[in-house]
Amino acid sequence: MARRTKIYEGKAKIMYEGPEPGTIVQYFKDDATAFNAEKKAVIEGKGVLNNRLSEYFMTGLNLVGVPTHFIRRLNMREQLVRSCEIIPLEVIVRNFAAGSLSKRLGIEEGTQLPRPIVEYCYKDDALGDPLVSEEHIAAFGWASPQDMDDVLSLALRVNDFLTGVMYGVGIRVVDFKIEIGRVYDGDFQRLIVADEISPDSCRLWDIETGQKLDKDVFRRDLGSLTDAYSEVARRLGVMPKNTQVTKPTLIN
Repeated sequence: MARRTKIYEGKAKIMYEGPEPGTIVQYFKDDATAFNAEKKAVIEGKGVLNNRLSEYFMTGLNLVGVPTHFIRRLNMREQLVRSCEIIPLEVIVRNFAAGSLSKRLGIEEGTQLPRPIVEYCYKDDALGDPLVSEEHIAAFGWASPQDMDDVLSLALRVNDFLTGVMYGVGIRVVDFKIEIGRVYDGDFQRLIVADEISPDSCRLWDIETGQKLDKDVFRRDLGSLTDAYSEVARRLGVMPKNTQVTKPTLIN
């Protein structure tokens, strides 16, 4: 298939024009970044794993009635998704204290929170994706109060799904972030889960050992990121146990 017109390239993905109107081809790169791209590396096979894992989670959400932009996987690195207008927020759901929450509030990492906490960050790499309140969101018109009610509902439904699925394979969902998009059916607007759900966007710890199976492996130099992501994929049955994830040859 001929290479499509590039729409956008981010730190971990490239977006191309889709084959039909209203669609986008989402390509998963092997690039790994941390600390707002201050730390960078290319991890062979990472894009393949994230493509397959995001497909697994998005398909599961669609099946339980949580709408997403995912349509189908095209190949090992690409998936077809519905075009949508992204709300400029990162929606973070926290079940246990970790990362910036532990630093901000002085809570020991791994402490279970009284209930899931939902936070919002304004999507702007130049500003470091700052934490914002619903007052900021309303004042600057990034989303309406009704939108935010729907965003909160979607975030908590995704949390219920992810925590249940991962608990079943011995993995704790410490926290995760998602993005939300707007789609229009005539004059009717609805919100859907967009971007990706993968170990790049979640903190995942083994329930028994506390071993980290997410991007913190790269952030903190804890070992092989590919091995960690492959372990998540194997537990979920996304990839056979004997699969070796290697970088495929791209055909233009």
